[in-house]
Amino acid sequence: MFSKEESRYLRETFWTSFGKSFPRKWILYNTKIKGLSFKFYFDTKSAFVSLDLEDDLENRIECWEKLVALKSILTEDYLPDAIYEEVFYLENGKEISRIYVPLDAKVSIHNKNTWQQVMEFFNEKMTLFEAFFEEYKDVIKP
Repeated sequence: MFSKEESRYLRETFWTSFGKSFPRKWILYNTKIKGLSFKFYFDTKSAFVSLDLEDDLENRIECWEKLVALKSILTEDYLPDAIYEEVFYLENGKEISRIYVPLDAKVSIHNKNTWQQVMEFFNEKMTLFEAFFEEYKDVIKP
């Protein structure tokens, strides 16, 4: 078991190592579409990359419908394992829509032996997510 301070240190070390191992500017929050952002997620049990829609309901629905229309392209040409969840609840109870790709392996941010696998997964999948977005962002924009 790790103390909060040890856990914080490991998380900080992972993200610093990831940035040094794969130095590039990710789109993440800078999609230029209100409420749409890409995210990396890694905790003590799982890792995934996601595209989250967190805007007001009307704009979220409009953007979601466009993403659903592009689903076959995303899953056939970019990310076959992408999971679409129109209604997803964050830990704080906020409702969002999410498309994500989970890493199908037992990993933990507290286990440095799994870090390289997660870093490579993040780099590969987020690169594909961003390529899809760059190709279709004009279609996705509200």
